[in-house]
Amino acid sequence: MEIDLRGVRIIKGALGLAAQEALLEDVRAIARAAPMVQPTTPGGRKMSVRMTAAGAFGWVSDASGYRYAERHPEGHAWPPIPPALLALWNAYCPSARAPECCLINFYGEGARMGLHQDCDEADFTQPVLSVSLGDDGMFRVGSVTKGGKTASHWMQSGDIAVLGGEARLVHHGVDRIRFGSSRLLPKGGRINVTMRVVT
Repeated sequence: MEIDLRGVRIIKGALGLAAQEALLEDVRAIARAAPMVQPTTPGGRKMSVRMTAAGAFGWVSDASGYRYAERHPEGHAWPPIPPALLALWNAYCPSARAPECCLINFYGEGARMGLHQDCDEADFTQPVLSVSLGDDGMFRVGSVTKGGKTASHWMQSGDIAVLGGEARLVHHGVDRIRFGSSRLLPKGGRINVTMRVVT
């Protein structure tokens, strides 16, 4: 089933349990090669999510600002994007260029992500694809400009969201998670895997 959430395409149940479990192992392998970090905003505040990445670039945040970087904060290169994730990109974004960054966010109990735009990329004609794993997350979508009406939807494990076209630059975020709501991660938590073109 597909849902249109203010222009964002949401594919409910895109991944069955076996595919989710396989993708979780890919995510764990990425995290072993590039350990998760808890970024700091340019203002010095610790973000509530932990992050890592795969591909040619990772997204980093510190006192120097928000940006894409070719190396992990510890200095080593990011691991490659797993084939299963590339297959999802090709299936749901068939006319797009190959993704150059696969950002992985882990939401523990109480974690959230405020409304923001994905606007650090160079080519806004290219979509952003997001895969939800683990606990349910309240996904909120606004407009391209700040303020105004928003719409929300509970993203569940195995759901996919695609931000493209006129919705490529909408403000979006995760208000909260239902900690412990998924059997994929028995200890609780939500993983959001987001692929995008950077250059």
